[in-house]
Amino acid sequence: MIEFNQTRGDDPRVWLQGFGGDSSNMAIAAARLGREAGVGAGYVTRVGNDAFGRMLRSLWEAEGVDATGVATDPDAPTGVYFVSHGEQGHDFSYLRAGSAASRMSMSALPLDVLRHASVLHVSGISQAISPSACDACFAAIEIARDAGARISYDPNLRVRLWPLARARAIIRASVPLADWVLPSLEDAKLLFDHESPDAIVDELHRLGAPCVVLKCGPGGCVVSDGQRRERIAGRRVDAIDATGAGDCFDGAFVVRILAGDDAFAAARFANAAAALATTGYGAVAPLPDAAAVRAFMTEGH
Repeated sequence: MIEFNQTRGDDPRVWLQGFGGDSSNMAIAAARLGREAGVGAGYVTRVGNDAFGRMLRSLWEAEGVDATGVATDPDAPTGVYFVSHGEQGHDFSYLRAGSAASRMSMSALPLDVLRHASVLHVSGISQAISPSACDACFAAIEIARDAGARISYDPNLRVRLWPLARARAIIRASVPLADWVLPSLEDAKLLFDHESPDAIVDELHRLGAPCVVLKCGPGGCVVSDGQRRERIAGRRVDAIDATGAGDCFDGAFVVRILAGDDAFAAARFANAAAALATTGYGAVAPLPDAAAVRAFMTEGH
């Protein structure tokens, strides 16, 4: 999607054009952070045959994201969203209904791309944007798993996109299909009717998640593989905009898993990367590279 992010300067009419879409953010974060480790990233979606779609393709090319799995829909536009900022944090407004990405279907999946993936990352937003996209997500998981891939899953709940009862049913069905489940604390409280991070982690294990990384925003994260549980403290930064921070976490986590880290080391790296991602406007521009994350961790923040 194309992003327009309201600045916090003297003139609230100023909007910065950027790029978004949680799974795109994740792929770009993975590409930036995985470059020096030799970990590549690709993307599966649809864009419109319009200027915004071409801008996104140029972005992915510049970031080194393999767009072989990206199709152009001649009959639907590329989605757009706006981010405004207030006392309660950032707020999203979407022009996404009927977009090219929402028209993804099982028949449109690029089978060769999915069969060559080491890890497939799936988002609850992709499941929420349309019934056909939801079906495509489940089919993609099955195809990738059958070919030997592992599955990363972020429920990324957006209650504006679908009824909570449906979201709960689809997300609960997805959790046992994943090797790593990466929800935010805010989302998980709504999904599982628990306030305690430990109770949420226990519930996800009960549903069949082998490894859970519960993202707690400024509070860091909780990592559990079912045998060991660790709380990783948040890192202090001068935060400007949290848009895309959770997506950055997901990309960083998967990169470090593929580089050989265990879930706990991967989460510590991802925790630092996500903190850095809040220090600029927009979902993509502030995403760090691996050198910046390591320097930040070394500084002891």
